[in-house]
Amino acid sequence: MNNKRKFSTLKLAIIGLMAALVFIATNFRIEIPTPLGKTMLHLGNVMCILSGLLFGSLTGGLAAGFGSAMFDLFDPTFAPEFWITFIMKFVMGYLAGYIAHRNGRNGEDKKVNAIAAIVAAFSYVILYIGKTLIMNFFILGNQLEAVIAVTITKGTTSLVNAIIAVIASLAILLAIRPALKSAGIFAKLER
Repeated sequence: MNNKRKFSTLKLAIIGLMAALVFIATNFRIEIPTPLGKTMLHLGNVMCILSGLLFGSLTGGLAAGFGSAMFDLFDPTFAPEFWITFIMKFVMGYLAGYIAHRNGRNGEDKKVNAIAAIVAAFSYVILYIGKTLIMNFFILGNQLEAVIAVTITKGTTSLVNAIIAVIASLAILLAIRPALKSAGIFAKLER
């Protein structure tokens, strides 16, 4: 019988630590006003993708989702949509981890990690643009011209965030993965 626990104390600590890093990185931002609210350039997506690349799908997804939702809860503009943010950021972290760690790869293949980061980042862009359109046009009933202007602004900002997130997460991964491996963190997580 496999007595392996899904969430060890170490795994829960890593989820909490990475969620905190997502929250902190999201606070490094440049806010951009739009006709229907605001959007921002930020570094949170870097940590969302890095969480998945380092620690796999579920751990990465939970860290990305919780850290981003926590940020939203502290900002009155974003607070009503914190649950949507949780889902979309969870998907980003989960995809990065799933692709990087599937088939026993353990996140060590650099080409696969690059693919994972790109797929995760651009999947989030698609989700974010879709949410913007649905929320502003169908739910809030805003004028089509305003919705198009907001979607273009938010889509462009999200694309820039995605490019930054892919490059920075892969650079940080290359810098810290060997240290975490030599410290035995990954081996402890597999127990």
